[in-house]
Amino acid sequence: MKTTIAEIGKYVGQSVTIGCWLANKRSSGKIAFLQLRDGTGFIQGVVVKAEVGEEIFKLSKEITQESSLFVTGVVREDDRAPSGYELTVKSVEIIHEAKDYPITPKEHGTEFLMDHRHLWLRSKRQHAVMKVRNEIIRATYEFFNEQGFVKVDPPILTGSSAEGTTNLFHTKYFDEDAFLSQSGQLYMEAAAMALGKVFSFGPTFRAEKSKTRRHLIEFWMIEPEMAFMDHEDSLKIQEEYVSFIVQSVLRNCKQELAALERDTTKLENVIAPFPRITYDEAVEMLQKDGHEIEWGEDFGAPHETAIAEKFDKPVFITHYPAEIKAFYMKPHPDRPEVVLCADLIAPEGYGEIIGGSQRIDDEELMKQRFDEHNLSLDSYQWYLDLQKYGSVPHSGFGLGLERTVGWVCGTEHVRETIPFPRLLNRLYP
Repeated sequence: MKTTIAEIGKYVGQSVTIGCWLANKRSSGKIAFLQLRDGTGFIQGVVVKAEVGEEIFKLSKEITQESSLFVTGVVREDDRAPSGYELTVKSVEIIHEAKDYPITPKEHGTEFLMDHRHLWLRSKRQHAVMKVRNEIIRATYEFFNEQGFVKVDPPILTGSSAEGTTNLFHTKYFDEDAFLSQSGQLYMEAAAMALGKVFSFGPTFRAEKSKTRRHLIEFWMIEPEMAFMDHEDSLKIQEEYVSFIVQSVLRNCKQELAALERDTTKLENVIAPFPRITYDEAVEMLQKDGHEIEWGEDFGAPHETAIAEKFDKPVFITHYPAEIKAFYMKPHPDRPEVVLCADLIAPEGYGEIIGGSQRIDDEELMKQRFDEHNLSLDSYQWYLDLQKYGSVPHSGFGLGLERTVGWVCGTEHVRETIPFPRLLNRLYP
C-alpha cells in the first residue's frame, strides 16, 4: 500500500511503500539507517542485513544523498523518533540516482546556500519553516472566513501608490507609466465600500536598498479593510488575528517547531489582548533608557527592539505623528498632529509586523493631503471618489507575512521565510 510519511501512523504493523528521497544515511555493522523525506515529513528507515539479504543491504549502503526511491517496509512505533514512527525496510528501489549533490551534511556559507536555494529548501530546517509559513496562510484564511470577510485580489500593476512615490519599481504599461504594487490597500478600501469587510493576500514590492535581516524586495502581505469600523475596532481584530495564527501554529506544527528548536513558551503568551503604548510614551521610554531620539522621529530597529523587550507579548505603539505616516491616515480628533494608527511590534527583536490605521473619510481633508504630498489628482481621482460617494468610518491594516513567519519560527534572517527570496543583491535562483 502506498502512503506518505505524514499518514504513516495509520498503518502501524503493516507493510507500506513510500516514494521518497534520501536525505542522509549512516550504517553500523549489519544495520543501515536511512533518513528519508517525501515532502510531507521525515522518517528513519532501518535496514537489517539479516532481514533483507546482501543485495538490498549493499544497495542501501551505497545510495547517494537525494536519490529518489520507492521504499517498502513495516511501520513501527518509536517514541524516540520525532514523528513517533520508523520504518523497518524490506526493499528499496532506486528511481533516480543523484550524483555529487552539492549541499552535504557539513557546514556551508550563507551565500553558497542562497545560490542553491532551490536545493536548500529540501533541508529539514527549511522544510519546517515552509510548513509553518503554510500553516499561517491556512489559518489566515480560516480566521477571516470565520469573521465574515470576503477575499478580494487587488492589482499588482498600478498607476498609483499607497505609500508615496518613493521606493517604487517602475515599468511601462504599453504607453503609460506603471508600478509594481507596494500595497493593495487603496483598492481594498474600494472593495470594502462594496463588500463591507474584505482582505487580500498577495505579493508587494519595495525598491529599498536595504540589507537588514528584516527586509525583502518582494514580500507577501495580508491586508484587511473594514467599513464601519474605527481604530479601536481594528486593533481588536488585529490582536485576535495574530493570536489565532500563533496558536494555530502551536497546535498544528509541533514537529516543525521542534525541528527549529523554537522556544514555544514565548509563543504561548501570544493571546489577546496585547499591551498598548502611545508614540509619546514610547519616545519617553526610549529617552529614559538613553536612546537619542526626539518627538517626531520615526523608530528604527534598535528602538523597536528596546520597546519590545519590556513586554512578553506583541505591543501596539499608537498615535504616531502625522508627518511620518501615510497620507490616508485619519487625524486624532483632539490632536490633529497625530493620527489614529498603530504599529504592532513583535517580541524578540523581530520588529513591526503590522501597520494599520483608521482611514480618512472626508473628501476635503483628503484633497488637502493630496496637495501636501504632491499627489496627482488625475492618478488618484478614483480613490477620491470613495470619500465623495457615501464615505463611512473605515479602518484597515497590513501584516507582513515573512516577518511574521520569521518571528514565529525564530529564524535569524527573513530570507529563510520565503521560498525564493529577492534581496538587494539577489535575483537568482
